[in-house]
Amino acid sequence: MIYRFIILDFDGTLADSAAWTTRALIEGAERHGYRRLDEAGVEALRGLDNRAIIRSLGLPFWKLPGIARDMRRRMAAEAGSIPLFPGSAGMLEALADRGATLSIVTSNAEENVRRILGPALCRRIALMECGASLFDKARRLRRVLRRAGAPAEAAIALGDEVRDIEAAREAGIAAGAVAWGYATRDLLASRRPDFLFDRMEEVAGALLPLSPAPKPPPGSPGATAAAPPARE
Repeated sequence: MIYRFIILDFDGTLADSAAWTTRALIEGAERHGYRRLDEAGVEALRGLDNRAIIRSLGLPFWKLPGIARDMRRRMAAEAGSIPLFPGSAGMLEALADRGATLSIVTSNAEENVRRILGPALCRRIALMECGASLFDKARRLRRVLRRAGAPAEAAIALGDEVRDIEAAREAGIAAGAVAWGYATRDLLASRRPDFLFDRMEEVAGALLPLSPAPKPPPGSPGATAAAPPARE
């Protein structure tokens, strides 16, 4: 299968926001009233899906929208310190050069996404759906498919969390997981995504394989002449 419409998560998939997220989770406990964490506690959360993380922190669901808004505001103030993963630009360029239509669906704010990506890479992105809530991604995925007029069978969503896999399946498209982001590789593998990538260099070739060049007909320019039979 060749996937011509590729929807990417942002944080943990393109942007290396792990250090920022760790600090924000530790500092946010007093502000938002959830269980206090240290760096080891944040690391332990990487092996849990989102519902288990919420239970572990002792968070009521009604607090989640306010926490998300606070996180987006804080990131807007500090977006200049958040880098892309090495290889993100090359992966996006390779996908676009092979004819993919690229979109981003993320819980982050569009202003933050555009600032971290920069103008050149933003021009490679056809559509953005930003500000998704924690369990709102499937609806956002369906919306970008409608906006693009893309068939579901030609689309795949790539993300670094279990909720990205779940959202892709709910939206009726293929699910790809990346092992360099937030959730652990073992947790992602346990949800059996259609693809599980360990390196960015693997993505373009797996989703948009190049067809081998057709062999020229015999006698045409570029055709290889058959070797004469060996003399005895």
